[in-house]
Formats: sequence, structure tokens, C-alpha cells
Amino acid sequence: MARVTLQSIADRLGVSRMTVSNAYSRPDQLSADLRDRILAEAAALGYRGPDPAARSLATGTSGAIGVLWTQPLRLALSDAVTAHFLGALADELAGDGLALTLLPPTVPAHDVPMDGAVAYSSSAKAEAMQWLHGRGVPVVGVDMEWPDGPHVAIDDRGGARDAAAHVAELGHRTVLVLTGGAAGDGHGVPDERLAGWIDGLGGIKPVVGFVDPYGDNSAAIADLLRRVRPTAVLCVTDLVAAQTLAVAADLGLDVPGELSVVGFDDHPVAAGLGLTTVAQDVDAKGRAAARLLRQAMAHRSDAVAPEPADVLLPVRLVVRRTTGPVS
Repeated sequence: MARVTLQSIADRLGVSRMTVSNAYSRPDQLSADLRDRILAEAAALGYRGPDPAARSLATGTSGAIGVLWTQPLRLALSDAVTAHFLGALADELAGDGLALTLLPPTVPAHDVPMDGAVAYSSSAKAEAMQWLHGRGVPVVGVDMEWPDGPHVAIDDRGGARDAAAHVAELGHRTVLVLTGGAAGDGHGVPDERLAGWIDGLGGIKPVVGFVDPYGDNSAAIADLLRRVRPTAVLCVTDLVAAQTLAVAADLGLDVPGELSVVGFDDHPVAAGLGLTTVAQDVDAKGRAAARLLRQAMAHRSDAVAPEPADVLLPVRLVVRRTTGPVS
């Protein structure tokens, strides 16, 4: 029996080889009926699709987009905001026939075939980032400083400024800031939010505490609440804010009567807790990252193609019941 190929399927259906190829790699280019006819004919002939290895050799591409993380995937994907971003990124790239390859810190980036990469809240100094830069792989940074390529960010500084100004306008003068990581570590987000909080407080000097955004910070938060005795707490994420609310309840502190709490992200838990927070559009961020990467890959293939420009997405303060006037 003769070997079934894309061309032999095309000949039987009276279409081009590219049309058959698109049925597998770029289904959005075909009508649903035509794609169904092609796949049905291929199945009848026993054809299961193009060989990925052969495609890679023929085109010089892998069809894969790497996504770099600084945290173990178990922690990163347990966060609803991160998972939502990943879903939006995957949806936007699916129309190009591109699949995501998730790269936790333990996987060497230089060993994984990919046509481009998205670095999510990583350090530009990380070894994986340097390897990708050396290989010439187009990289888009998200929520991080990335001087060697385009990046997508939300207005962290502006959002933090609005949150801090909100508690200052309510009369709070003893303010605790709970931020993630150490300032100046190259991630960008902690520095931007801290600068915004300080600016928004307008001369009120906060006490700064460092927490693990993915960890249990209950003991550290309880210690800070006892020692600092703040009337307001500004938190790096809604999950840290949720921990703060739980600790406040354990300590018998009334929210917002004795303690106002503000989060960041508008995580799905925020509305249920009545948490005042800074809302970001995670779907827009994922899709913007995909579009930037598409442009960066096109520019790499053709220098005449326009270079992608950085994207800064707006945020907004959402006031709920966890903030109130200082008592």
C-alpha cells in the first residue's frame, strides 16, 4: 500500500497540499466543513497527521512556545490569576498553530526546542533568560524588567499609588506594606508597587514587610500586626490580603473598624471577601503577550517587519468593605 501523504490526500479531495496542512496546523484558515472533510478523508486512509520531527526539520521551527516560570509549576498554576493569564496566552496563540511548553526552573532552557518564549515574572538575570538571549530566541517579558526585548506590564505604580492614596484619604497614618521579594531583585513589580505606595501616601512613611506571595505568611503577618499596630495594610496580592484578614480575625481586630486592608489583582477570592483591591485585566495581559511575541517572531524572520513596542495596561481601584475611615 502506498504511503499516505499530505499531497495524496490533497489529490483525492482536489485541494492544495497547503490546505490539507492547514487542517492540522492552522484550522482557523479553513471553514469547519472543509476541515471536517479533510480530516475524515485522512482518517479513512489511516493518516494520523504530520510527523512533528519531520515538520521541524523541513521548516526550521518547532511549533512550540516556551513559558518560563520562577516558581515550581505546582505553585504557579495553583494561583487563579496566573492560570487565567496562561489560558488567555494559549487561546491567542492557538490560531497560529502554536502550543505552549511550560518550563519550570529545573528544566534547562537551552535543551528545549522553541520558536519563542514568554517569561512570566522572572529575573532578567536568570540563567534561562541568558541562554534564550544567546540563542536568539524571541522573548517577551511579562511583569518583569526585560531590556533585551518587548514586555507587557500593568500599571503597578499607578495602581499602588491609588490604593495608598485611598487609605491616606481615609485618615490612616500608621500603614504597613506587605510586598513580595526584595527591592531591586530585577523582577520590577515589587519596586514599582513600593514606589507607588510611597508616592500615594504623600509623606506618610510606611513600615515595609517582605512576604512570600505563594507561601503561608500567617506567623510573619501576626508578628507585624502586633509590633507595628497599623491601622491600614497594603498587600502585594489579594492572597496575601486574604491571609491578613484571617490573621486579623484571629487577633480579634475589626475590619475595617480597627484595620483597613487593600489587596492587588482582583483575584476571584477578592469579591467574596469584600476586599478593596486594585483590579487588572489578566485576559488582556495574556493576549497582549501573545501578540507581542507574534510580532517579535515576525521581526526575527524579516527585519523589515516592525519591531514590537512595550505594552502598559491600565488598572483600577475597586473599593469594597475592607477599608474605612481610621477610628
